[in-house]
Amino acid sequence: MGGSGKARLSGMQKQVLALYRGFLRAARSKSPEERTRIEAFVSAEFRRNSSQVDRKNFLYIEYLLRRGKRQLDQLKSPDTVGLSSLNVEVSHGEKT
Repeated sequence: MGGSGKARLSGMQKQVLALYRGFLRAARSKSPEERTRIEAFVSAEFRRNSSQVDRKNFLYIEYLLRRGKRQLDQLKSPDTVGLSSLNVEVSHGEKT
């Protein structure tokens, strides 16, 4: 194996990271002002979920992944100019 000493990521962790990177890539296609807003929002949302969602709550994490993928698809659309035209809803899933 690699000698990096880091723990291997689970499949779900890889999906979350891929979704995060997808949002950042999609933000590049928007105006500089919107790009900054999108990156800040996405970063805050991922950080909030990482601290509030129980890591063992796989059903809720899968739900967040599906919702995030739908939002990413909306953001990638040329008709979407920024967050204001994106259907964004903030959830409040908490650790149990």
